[in-house]
Amino acid sequence: MSENNKIKNATEETVGKVKEGVGKATNNDSLKNEGRLDQAKANLKQAGEKMKDALTEDK
Repeated sequence: MSENNKIKNATEETVGKVKEGVGKATNNDSLKNEGRLDQAKANLKQAGEKMKDALTEDK
């Protein structure tokens, strides 16, 4: 996984956690759900990058 993608994905996941936390603290369900969605997208991207890395290691 390229370092740039790792950083982007980790940042997106962190932003999602912050959004979720702020949403919980302010009773803003929309923001809380947006944060959860950001985290899920980041996790999917990380999984895709790991799969690419695994495939290129085998070659």
